[in-house]
Formats: sequence, C-alpha cells, structure tokens
Amino acid sequence: MADRAALAAFLRARREALQPEDVGLPRGRRRRTGGLRREEVAALCDMSVDYYSRLEQPRGPRPSEQMLAAIARGLHLSLEERDLLFQLAGHALPQRTRRGDHISPGMMRILDRLEDTPAQVMNHLGETLKQTRPAVALLGDLTDHSGLARSAHYRWFTDPVSRLVHPEGDHAEQSRLMVADLHGAYTRDGGDSRAAELVSALTRESPEFAGIWRERPVLGPYCASKRFRHPQVGTLELHCQTLVDPDQSQRLVVYTATPGTESHTSLRLLSLLPVAQARRSSCPTPGSTAVRTEAH
Repeated sequence: MADRAALAAFLRARREALQPEDVGLPRGRRRRTGGLRREEVAALCDMSVDYYSRLEQPRGPRPSEQMLAAIARGLHLSLEERDLLFQLAGHALPQRTRRGDHISPGMMRILDRLEDTPAQVMNHLGETLKQTRPAVALLGDLTDHSGLARSAHYRWFTDPVSRLVHPEGDHAEQSRLMVADLHGAYTRDGGDSRAAELVSALTRESPEFAGIWRERPVLGPYCASKRFRHPQVGTLELHCQTLVDPDQSQRLVVYTATPGTESHTSLRLLSLLPVAQARRSSCPTPGSTAVRTEAH
C-alpha cells in the first residue's frame, strides 16, 4: 500500500533541498526562498504541474513505475532514495527501473550543464535514458522505444530507418562496432542476462549480426570521428567523448565538432532548430565511437 503522506513529505523535502544551479536552472533575482518550485520539478520530470502538485498535497493518484522513474531522475535521487520513493508509492522495484536504468545524481548534474550540447546518457545495452535538447535535434527522441527496440544495437540490425543517421558507406564499419560493443556487454553480464536476450534475438533475426558475432570483434581503445546525416543541416563530422560510470554501467555521451569547420557551424545551427523538426532516427551505441574516460 502507498503511504501518501510520507510520499508527499519525501517529495517536498527533496524539492526544497535542491537549488536551481544544482539542476542547471538560473536562480533569478526574484527567488526569495531556497529550493526548487513545483513547476520547475514538474518540468524536470516531464509531467504537468497539476499532477506533481497533487502528489505533494497529497491527493493525487498513485504514480506509476514510469512516473516514479521520471521523478527519481528529475529530483536527482540516489539509488537508495530511488528505492525509498518506490516503497513509499507502494511499488516493488520493477525490472525496467533496475540499477542500470537509474541515472546517478553526479551524472545528472553533468548532463544538466550540457544543455547547449548534444549529449545523452545510455546504459551498457545501448538504451538511451535521457537526452539534451540538441541531442534530440541531432538524433531524434530515442527515449520512447519499448521492449528490445530500446537498444540501439537491436534497432540497428532490425530497423532500416535507424541507419539513416549515418552515410551508407559507413554502415559496415558501424555494424562491426555495434556487435563488438554488445559482445562486451554479453561477456560482462553472462548467458542469463538482458544482453544475452538481445544476442539471441539478433542472431535469429539478422543474418548480418549473426555473421559478425561469430567473428567475436573487440572494440579498440579509440575510434576516429564519425559522420552523421541530418535532413536540415546535411552531413556532420563529429567526435564522440564518453564518460563511463562503472557502478551504473552507464555512459554520458557528448558529441562535438572541431571549431572552425563546417560541421561546427552546422552543429550550432542544429541547436537552434525547434525539436519538432528533429527526425525520428536511431543513434549508434556510444561505446562504438568513444574515447572512454572512467568516472570517479
């Protein structure tokens, strides 16, 4: 059973403990009290102000697991705080929001400061958990897929539309990088894991994947810059830097262009486009293009 009063008190306490600068928001001159406003938290959690306000009063419906996961990210909760949030709402810890799906507060703070840069957090299975606005403009919204299609690895080999983000001449190399990245996840997680489930499905559904998998490709320590195609700004040559959180099995992926190049100009132009103009497409898994930097 949900403890609505305790849930409301917990949400208020976490909201009041966060400062605007903690989540990448300007403080403003008229702010007289500490903490975030309800409307700010609602925006961070991608929900209506009325819905969030009712949770704090408390008089709203019991939030779903999906809503709780969004609140945990918006309020920058630690894993322990996330677990408490689910308990207060009367939910067991669901598989979808297991350890690999929860973004650590430290990673969220970094992402909040990259709002003018294409960046996103992905787990080790290539599932996108959160994107900045420029990342959505560059790659499309990659957070609303479900099932096996949450994985960029799966989409790459089963959905031709996902390949439109790269020039056709780059597809063969990208396929090898995708398989190598998934092979690393499978090696770490073992045969009774979600990585194994992906491998099994792709082996059945994609002869291309099955053929490369038999070769057991391994990622090198560094990969060159990659080309991305976009319908509004054309082809961009971008570098992909990755910050790895080993405890969470997650990666913060940041896309940049060399200053003074056409790609740098195009990337700046892309950041000004309305998100609605961004095409729906898939993104390569970050492990395939990244310089890996261990998070501490």
